[in-house]
Amino acid sequence: MDKRELRCGFTTGTCAAVAAKAAAAMLLMGNQLQHMKLMTPKGTEADLPLFHVAIKPDKVWCAVKKDAGDDPDVTDGALIYASVELFDETGEGASPAGCSFVREKTGEFGQLILTASEGVGRVTKPGLSSPVGYPAINPVPRSMIFDEVDEVRRAADYKGALLICIWIPEGRELAEKTFNSKLGIMGGLSILGTTGIVKPMSEEALTATISLELHMKAVAGLKRVILTPGNYGESFIKEQLNLPVGEGVTISNFIRQSCTMVKDEGFEQILFVGHIGKLIKVAGGVENTHSRYGDRRMEVLWDCAREFLSSDKKEVILQSNTMETAAGILEEMGVLKPVMSQVVNRIKAYMTEWTGGIPVEVITFSNTLGILSMTPDALKMI
Repeated sequence: MDKRELRCGFTTGTCAAVAAKAAAAMLLMGNQLQHMKLMTPKGTEADLPLFHVAIKPDKVWCAVKKDAGDDPDVTDGALIYASVELFDETGEGASPAGCSFVREKTGEFGQLILTASEGVGRVTKPGLSSPVGYPAINPVPRSMIFDEVDEVRRAADYKGALLICIWIPEGRELAEKTFNSKLGIMGGLSILGTTGIVKPMSEEALTATISLELHMKAVAGLKRVILTPGNYGESFIKEQLNLPVGEGVTISNFIRQSCTMVKDEGFEQILFVGHIGKLIKVAGGVENTHSRYGDRRMEVLWDCAREFLSSDKKEVILQSNTMETAAGILEEMGVLKPVMSQVVNRIKAYMTEWTGGIPVEVITFSNTLGILSMTPDALKMI
């Protein structure tokens, strides 16, 4: 096995800022560049090559290729473009087709205006860091772009307004592979990043997405939230419970952490739906269900089943390869219903504790047997 350290990459925000800085430098200083450097908020220097440079008297554009390092980011290899052009502060200067004004920064050297066009998503729901109707360029990337272009302008001693535009030709297509549409970001990718660096397989990025989705639902006024660990649960919510997928939040393995987020956002009810293979761990008080924290599924199942079965059945349960198999065995023994009732009630107790007392109802299922059990008031939430 390759035990080398995983390589970090650079965020879309860093790439956009590098491209904007380079375009500004070529516009105001007159030299064509092949690469550009900047210091990320994390304190790591980015020195990135430039592609597709085009220089005109009043406008320059170029692209930076996104390098996600060893993270399986769908944006890896995408070209992120920036143009910088001279702009008439009266509003009569050039305005790129498809761009709308996003943010302005005015200082002693004049105005900077940041815009976005093709392939950069537009916000359609409240609760994100950009207002509804604006391109999805997050606060840190916005500051990076403004600061880097302003630094170039000062070095060139140029006192005048500049118009900056960011676009991603592949953005609309790539966005279909992200959570953007669920978050209400339509038509393209987000320009993201808080540190400027992409950490491979970052749990921080996953929990940040969960937190943001919960926050947006809270901002929309929802008091009930449906949580599910993964794709099985999401499909079950839609196809078997006939609930809108948009009401569900996929929380992966972060069960307790998500409960804390739900509490912090002020939700009043939780419906927790998931496949028994994942939920059985929660019945044992497991706060993060990733396999690296241990796999005690059959041990937890036996603990729930022991009052309904004689001790000689213990090894039959413990030696089951999957929860689907174990559920089938319990059905053959005639104890599936009481055991699964024990399972969902234990899950309810743990999650109620983790949320600080928010009412939690639970539904668990298997692919072969359908709904295995639900807590008594779960039907009231469907």
